[in-house]
Amino acid sequence: MDTRGFEELVQLLRAFTPRSELILEEVPAPQKLAKFAFAFSADVSNGLLGESEDEIASGRFVLLHEPGGQDSWEGEFRCVTFVRADVDIIMQEDPLLPEVGWNWFLQSLDGSGCELAAPSGTVTRVASASFGKLSPRNDESEIEIRASWTPLINQPSDLLHHIAGWCTLISEVAGLQAIPLGVSAINATRHR
Repeated sequence: MDTRGFEELVQLLRAFTPRSELILEEVPAPQKLAKFAFAFSADVSNGLLGESEDEIASGRFVLLHEPGGQDSWEGEFRCVTFVRADVDIIMQEDPLLPEVGWNWFLQSLDGSGCELAAPSGTVTRVASASFGKLSPRNDESEIEIRASWTPLINQPSDLLHHIAGWCTLISEVAGLQAIPLGVSAINATRHR
């Protein structure tokens, strides 16, 4: 795939519309991982438009393309993601949280009809306690999912399944209710 072909894929990603609680913004992509790269950051709000919205999750999605591929990728493309979200302290203490987080990742891609190879990643539980002048702050708990996979792309529109799956993942991790089948989300203006 040449520069023009990759730019066509990027245009598809730029045109993707997520659910209203997700704000996608194009950000600089890492330049040394592959010949071609594109990235989005995402912020997930609690969706209380008109009131003070709180960010409840954030993430980053990177699409890499290396003509000829890389051995560990098992293909010419690689999707790389980082997703973090606040979780309840009790949930953070659950020893199965990493397995649950990894299953959220796999099920989000599978549920969006993604064909993929070579998934890999980590799920981290983070607990923070504040001391000294920060002691009035509440303890904080987060889950972080860092993952990558090779999207199997037969036609350019196949890539949309992968961005949709990633948006499902970040929505799931944020604790947003699933949108029922057959119902379309009404999206507020998207910022770039």
